[in-house]
Amino acid sequence: MRYDLVIFDNDGVLVDSEPISNTILAGYLTELGHPTSYEDSLRDYMGAAVHRVHDLILERSGQRLPADFDDVLHERVFAAFQRELQPMDGAVEVLEKLSGDGVAYCLASSGSHERIRVGHRKTGLDQWFTEDRVFSSQDVGRGKPAPDLFLYAAERMGVAPEKCVVVEDSPLGVQAAVAAGMDVLGFTAMTPAERLVGADQLFGDLRDLVDLLV
Repeated sequence: MRYDLVIFDNDGVLVDSEPISNTILAGYLTELGHPTSYEDSLRDYMGAAVHRVHDLILERSGQRLPADFDDVLHERVFAAFQRELQPMDGAVEVLEKLSGDGVAYCLASSGSHERIRVGHRKTGLDQWFTEDRVFSSQDVGRGKPAPDLFLYAAERMGVAPEKCVVVEDSPLGVQAAVAAGMDVLGFTAMTPAERLVGADQLFGDLRDLVDLLV
């Protein structure tokens, strides 16, 4: 194994949440008078913490989102997760393999701890991620594309950044991993390869991941 720690993004890598959450986000922003298509949401917000939504809307429109925006958005997303969320194809097999081989891994997500827990309970991935392996943008001052979250995860796991590899599917996440001085494998299941500039390697099937780590 070339790496001492595998750091997974969550949304779109381990759980199939990006279509659900971006559909809801686009609809809610449009409802509030900020017309946003599903494609717009993927382009602008995929892989980002919710503060980026506030920042971009304010920058583009000069208007602030409602004070309860985060709560309403999370309520709608969590309800949809309970109905629809599934693990990404191949996620269980990869986690079984890493765990069986004794490879250290963790999760570093732009989502809140509550969002991560809700998704993992629904998909059964909670058995693979104890609390000490889960890190959220809530834990640091700045979310992706800043490197803070990945550096925090590595520090908590006791591994130097240069010995970590990040598995990411968003441009912001790839930027964050590169800024952290980590290798990054770009997952192209939902994201066009040309948008993951900076990734060391690209792959489209989670089952290929283990071979890429060797």
